[in-house]
Amino acid sequence: MLPLVEDFYSIQGEGFHVGKPAYFIRVGGCDVGCRWCDAKMTWSAKSYPLVSAAEIAARAASFPAQAVVVTGGEPLRYNLNTLCSLLKEKGLQTFLETSGSQPLSGVWDWICLSPKPQQPPLPEIFAKASELKVIVEGEQDLRWAEENAAKVAASCRLFLQPEWSRHKQAVATIVEYAKQHPRWSVSIQAHKFMNVP
Repeated sequence: MLPLVEDFYSIQGEGFHVGKPAYFIRVGGCDVGCRWCDAKMTWSAKSYPLVSAAEIAARAASFPAQAVVVTGGEPLRYNLNTLCSLLKEKGLQTFLETSGSQPLSGVWDWICLSPKPQQPPLPEIFAKASELKVIVEGEQDLRWAEENAAKVAASCRLFLQPEWSRHKQAVATIVEYAKQHPRWSVSIQAHKFMNVP
């Protein structure tokens, strides 16, 4: 049983898989609490009904895309082994969006690690990250990005993403930084520009 905030069919709006159709499962509860979070409604898990992993997986499998993104809140607050097993039984690819603040559970085809300085990732998550996505408000976040990039595998894709409320200011900083440090790519929240969930 998981506290389900929402589940819906849309496209991935950020990072390496931007533009790809996927089914999104958003669970409630977060121990990180970013002040600029655009999903603050997820923070209190008690606000949402407990839904069985079987029901969630069945809904996910009813849509054309074969990709499922599990996000939050912080989804790793829960043991995700059962949900992932059910999704895999249905032939679905599993994608995780996490801050890495909690122990890893579940079987994932792709892990997007988005580390936050107020609640840093657990050390074991770095080697398993497929993608490192760092949210940038200002210069100090670029230093944080490099600290985390030094811990991930060489194959991990690196992204800098402007914090939405400071997009115009932050994107210029990010673009210049990426031009000088080309191992980084720029991620934007494309779904917000397209007005899709």
